Amino acid sequence: MKSDEYVRFLTEQFVRYMETPRDERAKARMEHKANRPPLRNQLFGQIPDAIESYAAQISEHFKKRKK
Repeated sequence: MKSDEYVRFLTEQFVRYMETPRDERAKARMEHKANRPPLRNQLFGQIPDAIESYAAQISEHFKKRKK
C-alpha cells in the first residue's frame, strides 16, 4: 500500500467515524465490551478453563474415594 493510498484510507475512516452520531458510537463501544471474552481468557487463552476442569475431576475423584 502506497503512502497516498494509506492517507486516503485513514481520511475515509476518520470521516466515517466523525459522521456517525455520538450515541451510536457509544452504543457500539458498549456492545463490543459486552461481547468480549473474560479477561483471564484474553490473557491466558483456554489454559484457565483446562485447569478448572482438571481440578473438578480430581475433586470428584476424591469425593468418590471417601465414600
